[in-house]
Amino acid sequence: MKPILLHEDRLFPADEATRSVARSLYQSVKDLPIISPHGHTDPRWFAYDENFGNATELFILPDHYVFRMLYSQGISLEQLGIRRRDGGPTESDPRKIWQLLADHYYLFAGTPSRMWLDTVFKNVFGLTDMLCSENAMEYYEFITSELAKDAYKPRALMDRFNIELIATTEGALDNLDHHRALKGTGWDKRVITSFRPDDVVDASLENFTQNIELLGELTGEDTTTWNGYLDAIRKRRAVFREHGATATDHGHPTARTANLSASECQALLNKCLSGNSSDADQELFRAQMLTELAGMSIEDGMVMQIHPGAFRNHNLDVFTRFGRDKGADIPLQTEYVQALKPLLDKYGSDPRLSIILFTLDETVYSRELAPLAGHYPCLKLGPAWWFHDSPEGMLRYRHQVTETAGLFNTVGFNDDTRAFLSIPARHDVARRIDSRFLASMVLEHRISEEEAADLIKKLSYDLAKNAYKLG
Repeated sequence: MKPILLHEDRLFPADEATRSVARSLYQSVKDLPIISPHGHTDPRWFAYDENFGNATELFILPDHYVFRMLYSQGISLEQLGIRRRDGGPTESDPRKIWQLLADHYYLFAGTPSRMWLDTVFKNVFGLTDMLCSENAMEYYEFITSELAKDAYKPRALMDRFNIELIATTEGALDNLDHHRALKGTGWDKRVITSFRPDDVVDASLENFTQNIELLGELTGEDTTTWNGYLDAIRKRRAVFREHGATATDHGHPTARTANLSASECQALLNKCLSGNSSDADQELFRAQMLTELAGMSIEDGMVMQIHPGAFRNHNLDVFTRFGRDKGADIPLQTEYVQALKPLLDKYGSDPRLSIILFTLDETVYSRELAPLAGHYPCLKLGPAWWFHDSPEGMLRYRHQVTETAGLFNTVGFNDDTRAFLSIPARHDVARRIDSRFLASMVLEHRISEEEAADLIKKLSYDLAKNAYKLG
């Protein structure tokens, strides 16, 4: 069997001089607390602190990074135990599913998923041989037995991983029961929610009309009127604020914004609630709502995150049979300069507004996003995201945005993950890559080593904490 390779100098430059500086910078931040201000872990884990079930439930079923690779090689989602919408048969034996991962683990060579998984297997569970067909059941039984111990409960792992704060993400209609259960325990200061109102903002959703009715019931507002609808969203934001939220999150297909009159907004809402709205109507509604939500962020101080550019559920067959978020989202070319202008014309110079922009379109880093963030006080750039949350993606990001936007118009790193045990591995990769980037600047005599030592701490910890108003 092959050993798990986690070299102490992994991801550092090949030349010794730069590697030495990168190593020194990394050593100064590798043990800093983790701020995880944006992600999709399940709040019930932390609210009730129950043991995770088994290796398959933890590593495969919730992680689209894992099963999309296996699906791409002809392994059906039914074989992987992914639940079908119609309740049809899928594999229910977690050992068989784990064996499939082990048999095909070679597929992940060179991917971030391989690095994250290897790091978890070795650093969290102490395993030394790489996962393969022969040791699959040994892996499964050992991990599953470890997960039954108190040391592997969610709160114990939070402490072990040195996670100072983690933010989950809930829809506007979520009752926040899990966060409510954390109230008064002290953990409510370490596990907070984020407000993602796509469920009541995206008129293309098949249940949009029902969602708006439920929004009205939750808030006591008449959500068929434009002002009542906006006031209902304000009330839901206030509830999220009571449960620690400092940020909102918006997963729109594009970055388009609009600034319509009140009468135009009412007419557009009527059309979207009628069930007869066109794709153009739905896009305009989302565009107007980004501007409205920016105004609400000025009112209540919540940081706004916008991450467009994903063609969601591209595989119609997978969407029809399994639903959303099954690894079939594909990056899209995305425009920001014209798209954001209505919002920026209205609010772009307001110092009370803070917007963090993400993209899946790397071609806009230096052409659009860095110049925008390098000018508008309200804009900051989120880290390399999703498909680009990788060593090479992080380096491309730093090289393309730093000269125009600088480092202080970026927000450090966030892991954006459902895979809780991978959080330390992901932050470790980011700290190594940023150390590498700064070391190159030192060796090129662009910054001093002393300045780099200060900057690496900010990139690893301070910028995220400040950008998300967590201090």
